[in-house]
Amino acid sequence: MVDMKMPILIVDDYRTMLRIVHNLLAKLGFTDIDEASDGSQALAMMKGRDYGLVISDWNMQPMTGFELLKSVRADQHLKATPFIMVTAESKVENVVAARQAGVNNYIIKPFSAAVLKAKLKTVLGEF
Repeated sequence: MVDMKMPILIVDDYRTMLRIVHNLLAKLGFTDIDEASDGSQALAMMKGRDYGLVISDWNMQPMTGFELLKSVRADQHLKATPFIMVTAESKVENVVAARQAGVNNYIIKPFSAAVLKAKLKTVLGEF
C-alpha cells in the first residue's frame, strides 16, 4: 500500500506547473509535498530529506531534470528514489535517454489527473 504521507518533491522552474502538479497530488490524497525550482535546489533538498518520490520537469536551468536524474542515480544514498520525468518533449531519443539513465516513468505535458494517477500507480503501486 502506498504511504499517502510520504514526502514527495516536485521540481519545475515554472511556478504555474508546480502549483498544478501540487494540486493534482493533493487531490489524489498526498499530504507532504515539497517544491524546488531547479535541479540543483532539488538535489540539495534530497540530501537533507528522504523523499518517497521525485516528479521533475526536464527543461530547467541551471541544472536540468535529466542532469538531476543522473545525479540521483549516481548517489549511493539517493539512487533508489522513484523518479518521474515530466516534459513537453515527446522525442523518442529523450524517452530512451531518460530510461537509460534510470527514470521510473515519463509524463508528457499537458497531462490530466488521470494520467498522473496512472503513472504514479505504475511506479508506486495501488493507492
